[in-house]
Amino acid sequence: MEILITGVGGFIGSALAKKFINKGFNVVGIDNLNSYYDVNLKLDRLKDIESSTSTTNKNWEFIKCDLINRKEISLIFKKFKPKVVINLAAQAGVRFSIKNPHSYIQSNILGFSNVLDSCLEIGVENFIYASSSSVYGGNTKLPFKEEQSVDHPLSLYAATKKANELIAHSYSHIYKIPSIGLRFFTVYGPWGRPDMAPMIFTKSILKKEPIKIYNYGKMKRDFTYIDDIVEGIFLCSFKPATSNKNFDSLSPDPSTSFAPYRLFNIGNTKSINLLDFVEMLEKELNIKAIKNLEEIQPGDVVDTNSDTQKLEEWIDYAPSTSLEKGVKRFIDWYLNYYKN
Repeated sequence: MEILITGVGGFIGSALAKKFINKGFNVVGIDNLNSYYDVNLKLDRLKDIESSTSTTNKNWEFIKCDLINRKEISLIFKKFKPKVVINLAAQAGVRFSIKNPHSYIQSNILGFSNVLDSCLEIGVENFIYASSSSVYGGNTKLPFKEEQSVDHPLSLYAATKKANELIAHSYSHIYKIPSIGLRFFTVYGPWGRPDMAPMIFTKSILKKEPIKIYNYGKMKRDFTYIDDIVEGIFLCSFKPATSNKNFDSLSPDPSTSFAPYRLFNIGNTKSINLLDFVEMLEKELNIKAIKNLEEIQPGDVVDTNSDTQKLEEWIDYAPSTSLEKGVKRFIDWYLNYYKN
């Protein structure tokens, strides 16, 4: 079975590709390798796919391509005819979206639509895409549950992810494309993104430079280890969304539908204060951090915490990596990769 993964040079995409390849699946990976962060890290992830898997010329192929190039995306889909498409490509970053909104509209809206159009052209059997915990925006009732309203995003990035969910639903309804949206909660681990807190904090601690902790330290995150995220996506690949025959249109649940459509949180289900997370990094590095407590930044959510019951019921999934174990694995990788 052909699996097509967009954003395969990214943190989650590269880890997922390795999982599928090692399980014997044929994987086609697409990425534009943009310069939002270090391109060399993305290239090294692609090298890691080849060096740490039983990949052959037959079961792995990488294509450099931008999702906004509709013609080229369509040709790729028609050539490989994937049964499962996993769309992880997106312009990421909450704060970057405040200064560069156009790139988010291009990648996260236009690019997303081009992928769905190509899915429609070849009759894809299962479409899975990355949403984000950011969609919960102004919600303060914790833990976050899929049936909550997500109509008050705090950033354009979050707004584009909510738009993805709406666009996917329309395709599921009109064209019967089974779609599953996964709302990721703060993913961390080896090969992580340099623009996210674990990498930023670790780099600064090692250099003995101050780290910025916003909202004066009153920030909490549901850190989720990369292997747990990958396992959830992998299992969803074998259970496409179906229509909910008991859907109540008088009291609609946003996470399900009369169409073949589902939304799921995928997180660790435990929230930790950022100051406590920094302490865990300090312990593994055996270095004290220099902390600067600052006011909250535009677009930031104060607290995230996932309820994953719906995903557990769907695929018998539960996160299994403790934060202590995950942080240790992350630091071991970081020190080895950056030769500290």
